[in-house]
Amino acid sequence: MDAAHQALRSAVAWIDLSARGKIIVTGEDRARLLHAMTTNQVQQLQPGEGCYAFFLNPQGRILGDVNLFCRESDFLLDVESETREPLYQHLDKFIIADDVALEDATDRIATLALEGPQALDAARRLCVPVPEKPWAHVAWNDVVVADVSWTGAPGLRFFAPVEVKPRLIEQFQRADAPEVSLQEARVVRLENFHPRYGEDIFPTTLSQETQQAHAVNFTKGCYIGQEIVERVRSRGLVHRLLAGVEIDSTEPPEHDTRLFHGEEDVGKITSSAFSPALGKVVALAYLRREMAEPGTALFVNGHPAVVRSLHRP
Repeated sequence: MDAAHQALRSAVAWIDLSARGKIIVTGEDRARLLHAMTTNQVQQLQPGEGCYAFFLNPQGRILGDVNLFCRESDFLLDVESETREPLYQHLDKFIIADDVALEDATDRIATLALEGPQALDAARRLCVPVPEKPWAHVAWNDVVVADVSWTGAPGLRFFAPVEVKPRLIEQFQRADAPEVSLQEARVVRLENFHPRYGEDIFPTTLSQETQQAHAVNFTKGCYIGQEIVERVRSRGLVHRLLAGVEIDSTEPPEHDTRLFHGEEDVGKITSSAFSPALGKVVALAYLRREMAEPGTALFVNGHPAVVRSLHRP
């Protein structure tokens, strides 16, 4: 097993996430606009708080996800690199008479993650202030430190001016945290059954299919796609659910590989990887609702598999 991968699983490592999109939203109407365009509660957020949310289209399908951080004079939106431009255009299209301005700050803000079971202890050794709850964030000199994880392991995300990035990396190295590549970190993400938009959540996906309940506030009132979300909630119309899967194999199945319960086709793989630590394949898959119960025995490419719970923040 690679030493950096092992460090991320059992101790602490850092990940360069600077390719992720950063959009800054300013103006008097910024909270009202974001509240009306996302699935979570935004208007009640106070500076230093944040949340995870989806952007939906009118048909209730997920255009992208966002880590949303409320600051004194703006909101910082942390999004996947693939959705940065589409979400920027989506927001811009709905700014009509609103006092709202958008800035794509991706190129001037570096994003680093410190993750692993010992990540918070390592941060404290560096005298980094640790936020007290998920998606909360604090200022550390000119760096924003947020409680959010890419792999599903305990972790902090650092948003810093690009010129500060080398200094941050030096501090991580002093804390004996090695760099782990995105590919190695992806294995840990799948070991933790932590979904990612673009691999496991798609523009065809409904909110409730993801089992990411923390992304949706059901009492907030109107927002784009809310009618479909409420209809699914009230009528229970969702027929498939995202779930973790462990497969007794060393060969990761391809995207869309089918899963079987006996002779019955019950779902399909979204992403997978071989875990050297577990000696088996870890994956995420959409399964028929009744088959998504943890512990359910399935088969993938003839190999025994078992359903696991998704990561919960």
